Amino acid sequence: MTRVVIAPDKFKGSLTAVEAAEAIALGVRDALPDAEIVTCPVADGGEGTLDVLEAAGARIVRLTVRGPLEESVPARYAVLDGTAYVESARACGIEFVEPSPATALAAHTWGVGELLADALIHGAKALVLTVGGTASTDGGAGMLGALGAGVLDAFGAPVGLGGGTLGRVASTELAPVRDRLEGVRMAVATDVTNPLLGPDGAAAVFGPQKGAGPSEVAALDEALGRWAHALQVGGAPDVTRVPGAGAGGGVAAAAIALGAKVESGFALIAGLTGVDRALEGADLVITGEGSLDEQSLNGKAPAGIAERARGIPLLALAGRIQLDAAGLARLGVVGSSALIDHAPSLDYARAHARELLRARAAELVREWRSR
Repeated sequence: MTRVVIAPDKFKGSLTAVEAAEAIALGVRDALPDAEIVTCPVADGGEGTLDVLEAAGARIVRLTVRGPLEESVPARYAVLDGTAYVESARACGIEFVEPSPATALAAHTWGVGELLADALIHGAKALVLTVGGTASTDGGAGMLGALGAGVLDAFGAPVGLGGGTLGRVASTELAPVRDRLEGVRMAVATDVTNPLLGPDGAAAVFGPQKGAGPSEVAALDEALGRWAHALQVGGAPDVTRVPGAGAGGGVAAAAIALGAKVESGFALIAGLTGVDRALEGADLVITGEGSLDEQSLNGKAPAGIAERARGIPLLALAGRIQLDAAGLARLGVVGSSALIDHAPSLDYARAHARELLRARAAELVREWRSR
């Protein structure tokens, strides 16, 4: 009997990783009715992580928090074995704003702190913060403020919310947050290695995606430098030297300032969902995500699956594929298909992703079987 392991990430804007795995499984069943199929949806610590954790048995806690601007938004976090998994994007995701220069300066992470605070109130013994997909570049200042920290100007007054306000920050009072976190382990889940500052930093690399133009990028980078100094005034280490501190618009930097360790998002989630165990004895592995591109080669879920599946035939499905044959070969892919190549438009591909994914999975498996 052929053992097929299906381990996709989300297809952003169309399907969660869980839904994508289900659609692919139907296609595999169409092509191989007698196959042993193991679905193991994965995530890299970015958006969609909570869906994967819920499928793995986590309990979801729902509440309303302050969004990246001033409106309230519905949010959630996951709890599994005493650890709370907080996805920053659930509170301050890019989907909550219409990105513009103004929102790039104003967006904040206060709601992330509210999620962490709720988890602590309800007895979490460990916190894992995932940081992808945020609308903010505030260095996590809002998050710390919601947890009780003082974010102060030179006169000892609060500077307000948003990355743009950090141009006035001079010091921080972190003792209240440290007291709340006493005895609680904290980690940042990300596969991004960008530093907080500079040409590869939070503002320069991710700011434009959030609406920042050149002047806003320069202002935010300078403000984050002042923020890093203010954290040191409050007794934190120099976060500018830590790889990954720029993740999530610098929200990772604030967590690192509190003692959080940076961990591979994919490795952390894969360990919880049993990917390695599922791959034992597999005859075929199928992975995928919304866009298979150069970023997929650097710490994203498909690359993580490819690394673990070495020696096992690997098929890849994606909404679009922007890797050439050499890039796919580096992942070890022996067959691939992009949904957009079998749809009249991008909108159609997104709206009919489930059916297209099923059909393309079946076709890929048949091609593999016939070799």
